[in-house]
Amino acid sequence: MLWYIGKRLLLLFPVLIGISFIIFCIMNLTPGDPAILILGEGATPETVHQLREEMGLNDPFFLRFGRFILHALRLDFGLSYRTRLPVIQEIIARFPNTLTLSFFAMTLAITVGLPIGVISAVRQYTLVDGISLATALVMTSIPGFWLGLLLMLQFSLRMNLLPAIGADTWQNFVLPSITVAIGTMAILIRMTRGTMLEVIRQDYIRTAKSKGASPTRVVLRHALRNALLPVITIIGINFGAMLGGAMIAETVFAMPGLGTLMITSIRMMDTPVVMAAVIVAAIIVGVVNLLVDILYVLIDPRIKSQYVKAKR
Repeated sequence: MLWYIGKRLLLLFPVLIGISFIIFCIMNLTPGDPAILILGEGATPETVHQLREEMGLNDPFFLRFGRFILHALRLDFGLSYRTRLPVIQEIIARFPNTLTLSFFAMTLAITVGLPIGVISAVRQYTLVDGISLATALVMTSIPGFWLGLLLMLQFSLRMNLLPAIGADTWQNFVLPSITVAIGTMAILIRMTRGTMLEVIRQDYIRTAKSKGASPTRVVLRHALRNALLPVITIIGINFGAMLGGAMIAETVFAMPGLGTLMITSIRMMDTPVVMAAVIVAAIIVGVVNLLVDILYVLIDPRIKSQYVKAKR
């Protein structure tokens, strides 16, 4: 198992280099000059040229990319073009807000989506099943920005119960968490229902029922545990995406997180910040996917036995 984890972590490096190269190409092909954005439209050509020399923007493409990779290995992403502050400080200052938002949103999605999916599968073709499927369809169809604005209008402006912007207290995370969680919640409802329906038709479920196991034990211990693998995959993918920056919710609620930092940096052609934010997001997604694979082993003994055989 340790060999597998080490192998996965090593494979993450070429993936990060490939992603970095693609983003670096996109940022360099985008029209505009970072030096002009920093100095302003009224800067003289001599001043712009001098600043480009200081920033290394006149160097060849591959030289600049190689220099960025070498510095990034030391966690040195340079200075932000926009704020002239170290990029790593910008990331560290905003990541806790994104982490808190992602944790609350995923907790809400799992707490609501998983039980509804199980109940919908157990009571297939009933009124409860129909309502849950219709609700999941509606939640999937709602645009995130529209839902965020609607929640802000109702609970912040009309009822004055929750703050509309910022990230100062836990109350600031309530409405953004709901906005982010709705889509994942709908996916979990449908995925849990589908996998549960496949599992409860298996022979070992009928065997457990024939042995006198209670319906609750059959559902929770036998069916749900074996139906969790695809659900955990969905949770891992969505949680990694949230940690990479819940851009829509952070933008609507003016929350200083990785999402708003990335959008602002793209608009300002702040290449060091964009590169650092994308690399951090890619690392997070890779680590979360690795944790999902480890959870597979803990949940399903059959997968664990494969690792034992491979080790032998």
